[in-house]
Amino acid sequence: MKNNVVLSAKDLSVDFQVRGRQLKAIRHVSLDLKDQEVLAIVGESGSGKSVLTKAFTGMLETNGYISNGTVTYEDKVLSDLKKDKEWDGIRGKGIATIFQDPMTSLDPIKTIGSQIAEVVVKHQKKNAKEAKKIAIDLMERTGIPNAKNRYNEYPFEYSGGMRQRIVIAVALACHPKILICDEPTTALDVTIQAQILELIKDLQKEYHFTTIFITHDLGVVASIADRIAVMYSGQIIELGTCDEIFYDPRHPYTWSLLSSLPQLATEEAGLYSIPGTPPSLYKDIEGDAFAPRNKFAMEIDYKKEPPMFRVSDTHWAKTWLLDPRAPKVEKPALIQNLHDHFVKMMETETTMDFEKGGDAIVIK
Repeated sequence: MKNNVVLSAKDLSVDFQVRGRQLKAIRHVSLDLKDQEVLAIVGESGSGKSVLTKAFTGMLETNGYISNGTVTYEDKVLSDLKKDKEWDGIRGKGIATIFQDPMTSLDPIKTIGSQIAEVVVKHQKKNAKEAKKIAIDLMERTGIPNAKNRYNEYPFEYSGGMRQRIVIAVALACHPKILICDEPTTALDVTIQAQILELIKDLQKEYHFTTIFITHDLGVVASIADRIAVMYSGQIIELGTCDEIFYDPRHPYTWSLLSSLPQLATEEAGLYSIPGTPPSLYKDIEGDAFAPRNKFAMEIDYKKEPPMFRVSDTHWAKTWLLDPRAPKVEKPALIQNLHDHFVKMMETETTMDFEKGGDAIVIK
């Protein structure tokens, strides 16, 4: 993975006017996106994941606006752009987005092939004949069987998984440098989820784009992410490599997210759930936003917002527990040996797969 930055957000805040009140959806976020990496943004619903990336593409709702900070892509300051016309050449070709529900991304009265081809004509400047050939090729590359024969079919003739593959093909037709995947597997069953994740991973290697993967489920990104940004109440509260977030998490909220992984549920204890609810974003938050839900919270957590503490060159966490004066607190026992648990789980799956006569799973 290359280290040069392709997109940078500095002290970014996004507000919304809602029924005469101001909602602070993103609060002073700074983030550098590196060339050809897979960055996963995780957190509960309402934490600001989608809003953050909409600020990168100028797709905020009409009542939303950037109230502070900047977003820079290549040599362009995206946060200065106001009109749709100014986004030409950036949306799609520079930064493309795959949304959660493929049916809302496809025109139900246009054929599948024509929807891909028109994007090729617009962004690659090809004629109709060339665009059709490229569209069929993209359909094949995204796993559509008999692509040539299915070119003139309509979205309703495709399953949910196949429609999502077409949405990916449409995005790739733009030749984007950054691909934002906004919970693209949530509406799909587990088997299809795995196929779509593997497809995105393979296509990234082939086309060399950078990926932002948005999800509320840490387990979904374990196999594909290079880095993970954990969001809570409009802020990034922990950022690190995939291994650092899974095996050396430092923020109590990250501990809670990991503890709630379905794979860790037991018959005796059931599935862990995070107590309480996130704070209202209509009000100014004093101290650490997670403090009311954090059993390790100290007095300072209710009075002063913690800074981002450096854990390593690649790992940062926004918690007072990392202050040298804080008492030493161990992460919950449930996630103490997370690596060993995953290895054991994969060994079980491998054994079952062999019993079925399937292929072995390689455990790294």
